[in-house]
Formats: sequence, structure tokens, C-alpha cells
Amino acid sequence: MTTNHLELSGRILRSRRFDSPAGIHHTVLQLEHKSLKTEANMQRQVYCVIQVILSGERFERLTDKLKAGVDIQVSGFIALQQSRNGQSRLVLHAENVELKN
Repeated sequence: MTTNHLELSGRILRSRRFDSPAGIHHTVLQLEHKSLKTEANMQRQVYCVIQVILSGERFERLTDKLKAGVDIQVSGFIALQQSRNGQSRLVLHAENVELKN
């Protein structure tokens, strides 16, 4: 069995919604994460920006609240996504999203 699960919190930088040609609702977020972690007994500042994709009707009630500046915690799985220009990047496909205050 293989494991693919990621949980991350952060602030939304950008948000956009669209429907796929198959009629599936998608919300795409750009999530900024900042934290302080200990590695090799040293404090390290961690920073990353990752694209988060919310797909399907189960997120529809939440998507109106997912705007730039909102803090969230998201969990899901990561996958490689290839853009139209051929560049690949890791994206987080959300399975659960919680608003943080």
C-alpha cells in the first residue's frame, strides 16, 4: 500500500473558480505557508506556495468564503500537474478544508 497525504495550513493568496467541460465545479487556490520548524537541532523558517484544487459539489458552500487573505487548513493528496507550456508542478488536491480564525 502506498501513502499520499498532505496537511498544510496557510493564507490564500489568490482564488478562482471555473467549471470543467464535464460540468465539474473547481476552485483553484494559491496557498502560502509559513512556519518555524526544528531540523538537526536548529530552528528553520519554512516557506512555500502551493496550488490547491477543490473539485466537486461538496466544496460549493465553502468556496464563496475562500478569498485572498483567508487562513485555511487543507488536507488531501499531491499529484503532478503539467501546464500547457509543458512545465510540471506539484499540486494539492483537497479532500478537506477548514477555515481558520
